[in-house]
Amino acid sequence: MQENYIECAFKVHPLQPASDILIAQLAELDFESFIETHEGVLAYIGKQHWNEDRIKELQIFTQPHIEIEYGVREIKQENWNAQWEQSFEPIRIDESCVIRAPFHARPEVTYDIVIEPKMSFGTGHHETTHLMLRHILNAGFKGKSVLDMGCGTGVLAILASMKGASRVDAIDNDPWSYVNAIENVQRNLQDNIEVHEGDAGWLEEQKYDYILANINRNVLLTDLPLYVRHLNPNGVLMLSGFLTADLPLISEKCREEGLDFLKKSEKKDWAAAVYQYSKK
Repeated sequence: MQENYIECAFKVHPLQPASDILIAQLAELDFESFIETHEGVLAYIGKQHWNEDRIKELQIFTQPHIEIEYGVREIKQENWNAQWEQSFEPIRIDESCVIRAPFHARPEVTYDIVIEPKMSFGTGHHETTHLMLRHILNAGFKGKSVLDMGCGTGVLAILASMKGASRVDAIDNDPWSYVNAIENVQRNLQDNIEVHEGDAGWLEEQKYDYILANINRNVLLTDLPLYVRHLNPNGVLMLSGFLTADLPLISEKCREEGLDFLKKSEKKDWAAAVYQYSKK
């Protein structure tokens, strides 16, 4: 049985940075996908998770300098692709990587990734995905084992595989993301990626050279000790899904867990950071 979704259309003033802050806070409430518009944000959440009272309690609504109006409608899952196709444009990451839809022309780039997202998060449009993709492009994955936590569409896992990773596990606890990631992995012919439905509790004794986690601040802070336990000595942790203002908090938690800060990047008010496990 297909699950219906709730679409919230937010009008936000001023548009930035308020839209980015709103997206970050909505992500804490089980919203799965976002489309930025010229007026604000379209946000999508499974009907079973919808609770309007939680929306009204968001911290951003208490800010006197920010004005937000919103409307709500219920949509069927199969209408998502039609909505997405109307707004999706190819994304170029540096000069070597393009994220595009199946109906876009094939570009002449090293890494051509074809994504059809259904209700999954991670097309490359959002700043956090863009930042993570750039960090992956600048890292060496040849022969490395990789874990993509909260994989969404699977785009990060796919790029890591294209860059030569020997083994990739991609995990998401959302059933639509799980199915969609499998479809996108197959669409991009990456047969060394295994997609799993679950959360960090799925992990047992596996160890990885790279762990990628583009989720949100609270989940990252909670799951960081678990990530570290599954890193190989000198393994690398790439994190995003949080605002630049939260970077000191993320870095302090990483330091407590034995991770050394390597570098960071920022786009608008969002950040991504790379850490290395100092255990030899």
